[in-house]
Amino acid sequence: MKQEKNSPVYGRDVMELVTVAVEYCAFLEGAEGKSRMEFVDTIVKILPLLYLKATLLPKYEMLDDDYYPEDFVTEDNYNIVRANISMLMEEKDDYLDVFMEDMKYSESPILTTVSENLADIYQELKNFAMNYKHAVDEVSMMNALSVVKEEFQYSWGQKLVNVQRALHEVRYSETDEY
Repeated sequence: MKQEKNSPVYGRDVMELVTVAVEYCAFLEGAEGKSRMEFVDTIVKILPLLYLKATLLPKYEMLDDDYYPEDFVTEDNYNIVRANISMLMEEKDDYLDVFMEDMKYSESPILTTVSENLADIYQELKNFAMNYKHAVDEVSMMNALSVVKEEFQYSWGQKLVNVQRALHEVRYSETDEY
């Protein structure tokens, strides 16, 4: 594969998003055995970086209308990540969310979980990183960027800020044992 140094797929902002996405995924995959304190301390630092790096990306146009990103995250992968986070968070996993689609039809906040939101973000970013890594050309890389940016705008970006709020509460709650 010929690499054009001036190509947007190798730009600094893109490479930084890829790097943080890979770090996020690796951290969640290795979460089992961590303490809640260690997990929360780290994840509250990674999430704002992901948000920043995603917002720095311009909107990319799909260069191949037939492109559909491959799903690298299996249901089992997703469930393992979600379950490990749920076990770490224990009673702090649940939180009330008012920025969910279902909220339009409800008069009260919706109960959601840190583990599910982090696993949803994991799925989007792992699929992106793997599609980007295994892309056969710059067109495929650009398409992967287009998808992750669009999904950030309409899905995982909102989940990220919602779960960040919940994790902030856990991290800075009155108790020393979060």
